[in-house]
Amino acid sequence: MMAIRTCCKSLFEPIDLDSLVTFRVLFGLLMSASMGRFLVKGWVEELYLQPTFFFTYTGFSWVQPWPAWGMYAHVSLLALLALLIAGGWYYRVSTALFCALFTYLELLDQTNYLNHYYLISLISFLMIFCPLHRAFSIDAWRRRTSASPTTPAGILWLLRSQIALVYLFAGLSKLNGDWLWHAQPLNIWLSAHADFPLLGGLFSQVWVHYAMSWASVVFELTIVGFLLWRRTRLLAYVTLVGFHLMTLMLFHIGMFPWIMIVMTTLFFPPDWPRRWWRPRHTMTSSPPVIRTPPRRWQQRVGLTFALLYLTIQCAVPLRSYVVPGHALWTEDGMRFAWRVMLAEKTGHVDFEVREPHSGRAWWVSPNDYLTPRQAKMMATRPDIIQRLAQTIAHDYRQKGLGDVAVHAAAYASLNGRPSQRLIDFEVDLAQTQEKLSGTPWVLPLRESAPVR
Repeated sequence: MMAIRTCCKSLFEPIDLDSLVTFRVLFGLLMSASMGRFLVKGWVEELYLQPTFFFTYTGFSWVQPWPAWGMYAHVSLLALLALLIAGGWYYRVSTALFCALFTYLELLDQTNYLNHYYLISLISFLMIFCPLHRAFSIDAWRRRTSASPTTPAGILWLLRSQIALVYLFAGLSKLNGDWLWHAQPLNIWLSAHADFPLLGGLFSQVWVHYAMSWASVVFELTIVGFLLWRRTRLLAYVTLVGFHLMTLMLFHIGMFPWIMIVMTTLFFPPDWPRRWWRPRHTMTSSPPVIRTPPRRWQQRVGLTFALLYLTIQCAVPLRSYVVPGHALWTEDGMRFAWRVMLAEKTGHVDFEVREPHSGRAWWVSPNDYLTPRQAKMMATRPDIIQRLAQTIAHDYRQKGLGDVAVHAAAYASLNGRPSQRLIDFEVDLAQTQEKLSGTPWVLPLRESAPVR
């Protein structure tokens, strides 16, 4: 009990704000550049304007895209808000708006889900409550009475914990037969990079596929510990940068490597930017003093919030381990669980609409409803195949055909296995209920070894 009290007390001890301020600036600049990429690469048009149907999340059907001008204004505003976060101008308002508007974008369509987009929403949400604007910001310059060179240590540890959970669950998810015993899907992905400069010849070697599979597991499960240990921190960070830059060059996974490189700077000592930029002889040895220590009730509220948040962040990824079936096949529990780069999955699906009274039947292509990108993403995900089937049934009922049945001829291949039927063709998906998890009408994966 005494140890717990001591630990809790240490969370409210003052620490230097420099590393958190540096993180705020880098995060804001990175997010502004990311939103700029959306505009320059035409992703606003592709993701939000071309589609006529959106796979919204359960309970968020009210989230719909703006008209074309509104979507461009939405993304442009996000880029501006990110710059305001970097500069620390109306920081809390800017961060709250950025979090809300960015999350709004991600709620529009499940086929747009990416782990690092989810991480951005979480980090920006936490930043709303973190006083990262008390130094080196326009807010601190405008309101000098609120400026402070320090912050409670718990702020830093909360952000570190979120980053640690990403690596922990990413590593745990790779403790499976495909990754460890068959080096899949790295075998598929690396073999396709035989022309990679200098290392291309190695990428065609099976032993390299196994070595990289096992090394990535060790890396993700241990990197946080090495970052926390002073003696190994610098080497661990250099290794982390190399790891993420390699994944960026090989797999073209967008901003995720840069996000992790920026976020993991938080594992360095809180005053590392000051030590880096100022000569050692100008450093003061006096301990930092926090301007306004949190009151007792504020400490209790802060601890309760942090414990509740971290409990949820542990529970949500764990759900994939209790849902029946092969998670990579059924997709149950895959989202919001940090199950990163685990599957090479391809598929194809068509729908048969049957009118029970007349016996007539029609084949419907997903391309009648979706963009090519949406159709590709949908074809391997049973829950959104179900969603489209129910939309098709609704459309045919609107045409006066009554309660039609919709069956999915869906086939998929996972990590090099032969293509097999994904969904029971005899099940009328129009009559199935949407659930947060559990898809009993998904056929079990035939556990044959992946083909190399």
